[in-house]
Formats: sequence, structure tokens, C-alpha cells
Amino acid sequence: MSYARGMSVRPFLRAFPLSVQHVFAMFGSTVLVPYLTGLDPGSALIASGIGTLIFHWITGGKVPTYLGSSFAFIAPLTLFVTKHHAPGQAVAGLLAVAGMYLVISLVVTAVGFQRIRRAIPPVVVGPVVSIIGLALAGTAVSQMAALRWDVALVSLLAAIVASLAGWRQMRIVPILVGIFIGYVYAWLRGAVDFTPLHTAPVIAPPHFTAPSWSLGAVLAMAPIALVTMIEDLGHMFVLNEIVGRDVTKDPGFPRILVANGVSTAISAFLGGPAQTTYAENLGVLAITRQFSSRIIQGAAVIAILLGLFGKVGALIHTIPVPVMGGISILLFGMIAAMGIRHVIEEKVDLTNMKNLIVVAVIFIVGVGYPNNGIAFATLAGLLVYWLVPDLNRGEGGAAKTH
Repeated sequence: MSYARGMSVRPFLRAFPLSVQHVFAMFGSTVLVPYLTGLDPGSALIASGIGTLIFHWITGGKVPTYLGSSFAFIAPLTLFVTKHHAPGQAVAGLLAVAGMYLVISLVVTAVGFQRIRRAIPPVVVGPVVSIIGLALAGTAVSQMAALRWDVALVSLLAAIVASLAGWRQMRIVPILVGIFIGYVYAWLRGAVDFTPLHTAPVIAPPHFTAPSWSLGAVLAMAPIALVTMIEDLGHMFVLNEIVGRDVTKDPGFPRILVANGVSTAISAFLGGPAQTTYAENLGVLAITRQFSSRIIQGAAVIAILLGLFGKVGALIHTIPVPVMGGISILLFGMIAAMGIRHVIEEKVDLTNMKNLIVVAVIFIVGVGYPNNGIAFATLAGLLVYWLVPDLNRGEGGAAKTH
């Protein structure tokens, strides 16, 4: 009996710190959205955990990604929750978003995802993947790391050293190492605020909210779902590069859309925001090379517990922003690098002027557009690629499309 118990405990002890890394990666963004919109952060954490578990159940555990609060819906959520004091109408709008996911999944199934996929060439995919990381660079540097560069750099360097020069166990938890060392350094420098820990409740149940149907809320939120779907597709391209297999084929992008839609609907009833796949956690996958969905599911369970036990969640909330800024530089940078790797592996010819222009347009639109830049950059790149003729094609080399 003791041997069997030891066999079951050891995998758990190995997986637990990996799951904790994913919690740290998603925590800041997941609680920031409810803070900005007037929703309850604890409910958002619980919703993200339950939503992630539902997502993994629907996709058969074949898509190792975490679902957290979507930033795309901040404006309409703030309007209905904070200004109109109508959270029920916000729930109705989020249910309409979930419905859009289900409808588009049926359309994609009917048309055939591979037809859609063939319309998106590598010269578009690679830069879009890079933009997912680069679009977050301002957040990581200006809004987080720049608050205390010394704290951010200590955290970043600790994570880099752990990833490249640490012993084997340390190399699979570099994010955790970076956060721990950065936290200790920040505490020694007097940069840790323990106030959230003192004021947080011990138990914090989710805020269940019934929908109050509103045409205005539906019209304000449902169209934004098309933007987040494009971002989801970009995240799946990143995930394909990281894990070395195509999740848009198995379990398939339509099922991924259904899973995201159902998770958003559940989140709405729990008082949380819309759910979306998280680039932060893709960065963790890229660094650790640990792709087990069980690890992500463990993170989801931890998130639910953090949402229920306010003191524990508040302890994580005491992590200084610059610590996560230093870590985010590494996470987002890894995603940007994945896009460059995709362009190289697909042998995209950048001596071809049209290819170069496509990449240029995607980069500038994606980085320069303040909101939903990834979606608009993708659309801009596709429009240039398919609608603008290439009269110099023979001079600059053929553009590789597949």
C-alpha cells in the first residue's frame, strides 16, 4: 500500500510546481479584467478554472492551453456593469458571444477548416504569431517592468539562469524560480504590499448572475466574438509551433470554438468575463517544454481554490507588478520568437517584395493598433496577400503559400 501511495504522490509532487507556474502566468491578466470592469475578481478566477476544465473536457484534453479573462470585452462590460449597473444585461451579452462561437463553429465545419487554413499562408501565420507576443510588449515593459526596473531585471535574470543553467528540476520551473527570487528581492527592498492579504475575506463564493436580456448588450458584444476567434486561431498557430502537432486538425478548430463558447457561457453565469486562450500560458509551455494537459488542469483547480479562498488569492496578489513584468518579458518574447521560427521553417522567401510588404503591414498594424491589433493585423495581411497583384513575382522569388 505504501509503495502504491508513493507512486501516486511522486507524479503529483512533480506536476504541482508546473501547475503553479501557469497560475502565476495567468493570474494578473485574469483578475485585471474584473478590476477594470466592475466584476468580482474571485468569481473571475473561479470562472477561468471551471472554464478551462470544460474546455479540456470538450477538446478531449488535446489542447494544452489555459482560458482566462478576455480583454476584448472590457469596454462593453464596463458600460453595462459599472455605468448602467446592469450585470444581468452583461450576462446576456456574454451568452450572445457564446452563441456566436457555436454558430461560427458550425459554419467552419460546413465549409471545412482546411479550406480556410489554406487561405492563410505561412507568410501571414509567422508574423501574426510574433505579433501575439509583440503586442503585449508595451504592457510587459512600460506598465509592469518600468515600475521598478531593478525588481524586474532580478526576476528576469533568475528565470533565464534557471532555464539555461539550472539543474534538471529547476529548468522545468524557471518561471516559478524567477517569481520566487524576484519576490524575495522585492520584499528585501520594501516593495511588497501585504495590505490585500489583511483585507481579503477567508471564503469568497462566486457571484451567480442571471441574464437580463438586452438587445443593446447583445449588439455591443456579439460582433467582438469574431475578433477573439481570430486571436484564438493565432494562439492555436502558436501552440502548433510549440507542441509540434496541429491541434486545428485534432481535435479540430470547430471543437475548439465550441469549447471556448461553452466556457464563456459558464463564466457569464458565475459572474465572470468572456473566456479566451492565454498567450501568457503558451509562453510557459514554450519555456518549460512540458505539454501535459494534466498540468494545465491542475492550474485550473488551483485557480478555483484561489477564487474560493480569498486569503490565498490575496497572497498571490501581493506579488509586485514589476516581478511579473520581468517574467512577462521572457514569456511574450518567446511567443514572438516562435513566429520567426515558423517563417524560417516554412522557408518563406523574404527577398520577395510582396512577402516583405505583407510582413511589414502585419507588424506595424499589430503593434500600433491599441485594441484588437492581432485581429486587424491578420485581416490586413490577408487582404494584401490575396488582393494585391505581385507583378515582380518572377524577379523576387515565388512566395511560398503552403
